[in-house]
Amino acid sequence: MFEYDPVIYSRILTGLTLGYHVIFATIGVGIPLLIALAEWIGIKRNDEHYRLLARRWARGFVITVAIGVVTGTAIGLQLSLLWPNFMQVAGHAISLPMFMETFAFFFEAIFLGIYLYTWDRFKNKMYHFYLLIPVVIGASMSGFFITTVNAFMNAPTGVEIQNGVVTNINPLAAMFNPATPTKVAHVLSSAYLTSAFVLAAIAAFALLKGKDHVYHKKALHLTMTVAAVFAVATALIGDFSGKYLAEYQPEKLAAAEWHFETSTEAPLILGGVLDEDQNIRYALEIPYALSILAHGSPGAEVIGLEEFPQDELPPLIVHYFFDAMVGIGMFLALVSVAYVFIQRTKRWNEHNRLLLWAIFIGGPLSIIAIEMGWFFAELGRQPWILVGYMTTAEGATTSAHVDLMLYLFIGLYLILTITCITVLRKLFSSNPVERELKDRGME
Repeated sequence: MFEYDPVIYSRILTGLTLGYHVIFATIGVGIPLLIALAEWIGIKRNDEHYRLLARRWARGFVITVAIGVVTGTAIGLQLSLLWPNFMQVAGHAISLPMFMETFAFFFEAIFLGIYLYTWDRFKNKMYHFYLLIPVVIGASMSGFFITTVNAFMNAPTGVEIQNGVVTNINPLAAMFNPATPTKVAHVLSSAYLTSAFVLAAIAAFALLKGKDHVYHKKALHLTMTVAAVFAVATALIGDFSGKYLAEYQPEKLAAAEWHFETSTEAPLILGGVLDEDQNIRYALEIPYALSILAHGSPGAEVIGLEEFPQDELPPLIVHYFFDAMVGIGMFLALVSVAYVFIQRTKRWNEHNRLLLWAIFIGGPLSIIAIEMGWFFAELGRQPWILVGYMTTAEGATTSAHVDLMLYLFIGLYLILTITCITVLRKLFSSNPVERELKDRGME
């Protein structure tokens, strides 16, 4: 019979909540930028198709914000209930960014409400657009502040911990720790990329169904252009992230690449399986690539897992999460750049079915990449909840009934998922874009 372990159940429940919330958090950060771009282009070009894009995207965005609020609240609740020892030690250091994240969300929500209820209320349409700027800033700052909390867990600075007691707290130093630049940049750029691909997938699906209206083509053009920009940015930031890991968390990078022995000219390992003796089979090796990723030089030395105590090594399964994240990112970059190139050069039809299918598939794949990235980030930090100071087991609750909480939250997330899908389907099926285009004289 399975023995009850509050640490295991706490990790599963927190992982479930984070994995569910990150979908809506990512959309919550990225979609406002797409809405703002659509409305700005619509105003500058006097193009009502783009303004209608902004209007319809905003309607759907509100639904996802509501779900994100619920799941975000659940995370705050679970930090206090499931990880009391961690919050007792680290709470003083991370309270500032957590408060600022809440403030940023309120800032965003207030202006979002005003924005939604003031469509067509201003003679100068730019006034309505100005209301969206605080929404974009608030959404991005919300992502910034909450990511600094995760960054602190990976690179705790600004505090001194002696015998479990936190002293000499510097909240700003804790927030702007060594992990903050690369982690925040990667989170924000990937959020914009994912949001662009999700909206592009909707436009591509409409075109695949034979809805050849210019509205869908404009939606695809805008979203794929944004996707191409942030796909390239995400790849560049990923390179900086690899160099950060090599300097500050070399065991995480080594686990991601199954790099067991310290060596120079280290290859990058893609795919493969490990046998009982930890020999790598069926993998694709890219010579020198890990050395270049870690230190920018093909001959650089990369620290292997052999340098670290066995009980401080991350689980080696993170290799697959890392590969999936990078592989999907490369696919998204290829598809988006290919679309922009074809559209600019006119050498091929950018609305050909092969490319449209690739864009459509890229929508759900981008969400999977976000999930894989967070699994890699969190599992790759193990066994630490606060690197170098507190293990995950030390930070967890010892209370009973965490398993009951897990089942209750699974039920809650199922209800939220069904509600979200039902409301979004009803919202757009009852008012299809074809009808709205006709009503506005834009057939």
